[in-house]
Amino acid sequence: MHSIRDWPADERPREKLLARGPAALSDAELFAIFLRTGVPGKTAVDLARELLQSFGGLRPLLEAERGSFCAHHGLGQARFAQLQAMLEMARRHLQAELQRGGSLENPEATRRFLSSRLRHHPYEVFACLFLDNRHRVIVFEELFRGTIDGASVHPREVVRRALQHNAAAVILAHNHPSGIAEPSRADIQLTRRLSDALALVDIRVLDHLVIGDGAGVSLAERGLL
Repeated sequence: MHSIRDWPADERPREKLLARGPAALSDAELFAIFLRTGVPGKTAVDLARELLQSFGGLRPLLEAERGSFCAHHGLGQARFAQLQAMLEMARRHLQAELQRGGSLENPEATRRFLSSRLRHHPYEVFACLFLDNRHRVIVFEELFRGTIDGASVHPREVVRRALQHNAAAVILAHNHPSGIAEPSRADIQLTRRLSDALALVDIRVLDHLVIGDGAGVSLAERGLL
């Protein structure tokens, strides 16, 4: 079998990325660049295609548990560690994007960041972005974790953490492990309870985002705050 080096230059993933940008590459070509090398009898692209098929797509592959990931031929502990480092850099990049002045004026930046932090959890997680009086990010915190059926959220603890951070406003967020981001009646009731509790200490709830497989759903945009 020919190696990728034997391919025409415009078909090699690395050269294609440099010439046309990363968006021009398929999932298999992108993951092949991460792999760098294949295994005997398979190029990196062949191996990447096989792994994508085995895991059921790029997202399940990137979010696989260590045991499942390392059990596949051509992967292992070193590549798992490399992948986790790459994913964490991406999350920190999104957080830095949020923390630049005025970034919260762009709701999509908030959605991307919260999705990167919450979407992969197999259980429900409730989190807060605590903001100063200019709506700049102070800190992101995961406050409560539950089973796949839901999380128990305590308004007193949310208020306590907001006061500790001297926050003037918060953005609430939680994930739906089912992947369906449609807010439930319980989500709406919880949002109102938290808004009322935080209002007592002059802290405003700007939004509550429900994170699923696609774009997060904003309760503020739905007029539910």
